[in-house]
Amino acid sequence: MVRKTKQEALETRQKLLDAAEQLFHAQGVSHTSLQDIASATGMTRGAVYWHFKNKAELFTAMMDRATLPLEAAPPEAPCLQQPGLAALRWGLVHLFHLTAHCSRTRRVFEIALQKMEFSGELAALSQRKAEAHQRWVERHQSNLEGAVRAGQLPASLDTRQAAIGLVALCHGLLHQWLLQPSTFDLTQVGEAATESYLQGLAHQGASLLPAIPPAERARLLACVQAQAPA
Repeated sequence: MVRKTKQEALETRQKLLDAAEQLFHAQGVSHTSLQDIASATGMTRGAVYWHFKNKAELFTAMMDRATLPLEAAPPEAPCLQQPGLAALRWGLVHLFHLTAHCSRTRRVFEIALQKMEFSGELAALSQRKAEAHQRWVERHQSNLEGAVRAGQLPASLDTRQAAIGLVALCHGLLHQWLLQPSTFDLTQVGEAATESYLQGLAHQGASLLPAIPPAERARLLACVQAQAPA
């Protein structure tokens, strides 16, 4: 058999990833086999196994190809020179813009959020998802801490809690838009929601509502316990 050059091997790998992305998006990850991917590219299963030891490794490579560029916002942005609110907002607007306008980013997010089951041979990928989530929280927390040092946010801010809330906000916006992309402009709504959230962090004061009394919390717990199966 003629040995492939490094460039040919790279092109083959990209074709396999392209096919996997399309098939995972069309029929779900669990319902797509390595043979399906091989057939879609006109290759054998052996060619797939030469590049990827299993479907989990192929899925990870497909996700990395689309999501790793999101780990760093465009380098020409001057706000990225130091952590703070400007860097945080720029990174999020960049994420919303890419999701709305880059077909590959949109597809892999749809696959990860809507067409993925963490079971069987893919069970280990749940850890990858947890680690990615953790990196997002830490990245936002770093920017929030920079904003506190710069006097943009109050020193009393719990940056960890604020970062978790911000990740939940962004995740919810992405999930809702992917379900119904025609109902709102992701970039516009995402930027406005981010601005409102940051304004809330910057102007912390008295709570809008009184604290829930312990007796009321006890009622909530009792209600949950009453509905729980025996």
